Amino acid sequence: QVQLVESGGGLVQAGGSLRLSCAAGRFSLDYYSIGWFRQAPGKEREVVGCISSSDDSVYYVDSVKGRFALARDNAKSTVSLQMNSLKPEETAIYTCAAEVGLRAGCGQGESDYDYWGQGTQVTVSS
Repeated sequence: QVQLVESGGGLVQAGGSLRLSCAAGRFSLDYYSIGWFRQAPGKEREVVGCISSSDDSVYYVDSVKGRFALARDNAKSTVSLQMNSLKPEETAIYTCAAEVGLRAGCGQGESDYDYWGQGTQVTVSS
């Protein structure tokens, strides 16, 4: 059982930056596609982006393109989500998820993922 733990959430002013990390303890994330999702109050959870297990190709939802960036740190066995120019409407719980197995691309839907973290709160003040 892979247990994912997110860190790096917090309170930031609009226009600021945060860097979230997703780790799996003693498990390596090298062979998992990792997705980041967010759920704002009163809204459904949506995918923010994902990074492939096979070739580290990435996908971002249109609203974050050019501002958010996913990266693997193989030495630390983590996947980070760098978030820049944050907006108040991006206040949400951010959760990482892992999809087992090597494949091209990465899943953009919740059903693609096998393991989920508990989430970390990101609050963007105006």
